[in-house]
Amino acid sequence: MKKAATIRDVAAHAGVSVSVVSRVLNGTGAVAPAKRAQVLEAIDALAYRPRAAARELSHGHSDTIGLLLADLTNPFFARLADRVVAEARSRDLQILVMTTQEDPHLEGQALDTLLDRSVGGMIGTPTGHNVERWEKLSALDIPVVFVDRTVGELAQVDVVSIENVGSAATATRHLLDRGHTRVGIVSGPLDTSTGVERVQGYEQALRERGLARDDALVRPAPFRGDLGAEVVAQMLALEDPPTGLVVANTAQVRVVLRMLAQARVAIPDDLSVVVFDDNPWTELIRPPLTVVRQPIDMLALHSVELVHARMRQKLPPAPRRVRVVAEFLERSSTARI
Repeated sequence: MKKAATIRDVAAHAGVSVSVVSRVLNGTGAVAPAKRAQVLEAIDALAYRPRAAARELSHGHSDTIGLLLADLTNPFFARLADRVVAEARSRDLQILVMTTQEDPHLEGQALDTLLDRSVGGMIGTPTGHNVERWEKLSALDIPVVFVDRTVGELAQVDVVSIENVGSAATATRHLLDRGHTRVGIVSGPLDTSTGVERVQGYEQALRERGLARDDALVRPAPFRGDLGAEVVAQMLALEDPPTGLVVANTAQVRVVLRMLAQARVAIPDDLSVVVFDDNPWTELIRPPLTVVRQPIDMLALHSVELVHARMRQKLPPAPRRVRVVAEFLERSSTARI
């Protein structure tokens, strides 16, 4: 296992004493500009983290896992965080939770902070950016598991997610089987793996029925904000509006339903609706919602198991791809046209 760089490594690389490196890191004492530049260059070249030495002194490993999630105001991620913490505690592991709020800049800062805290492993929902920072974790032999989403450029990272393509295809088929030929979809952003894969599943179901994709019915929306309501309103304002809708963006479900209620769109009489969500309220509202239930317990279990096994060097180096099957539950928000 590759050891993290120490302060002595930085000093040797920069051609200065350890005390000079210490002064640069702590901001104490004068350091000539040229030497400061040498030290900063060495820190970057060696991917040195100021607290890496503490990790080495702690039996060569850390029992803390960093959990970097997209948005804790999203009930899906809030429940995922709760389950990851429970799974970690059952293995005597500590969890350090941070959120990116879907902001690549905040993600970068959070990754730096978690490295400074000397985490032994990482579970994260990536924004799709900061590829170099994620790669630095691998350079330091810190195991990473992506949960829910992945990043194409980081094929070496373990991934745990639901079977997005199949789940979206099942939801779309359900509406097509009930006579709906005009089916819309609200997806996540198309620069995220979940957004892309769920649209792929939707298109797969259309092709099976010999139906062409209508771009006016495929509407990505951010995971934050209320744009989901706007894109659904635009679809309903079309000359030939949809009679069925798949809300495949979990963060936009409540926003869309609120807009439909305010617009007095009757579900399922005016519009049949399937949502990706598994909150208790989806069964309690009227009508109860037909849902793709995401198995959050299993996502948490596999994520913690994978990162823990990697931390203990119990797995071969080849990346793992764990696809968990989501459950489709038909309720009363869909009907035959």
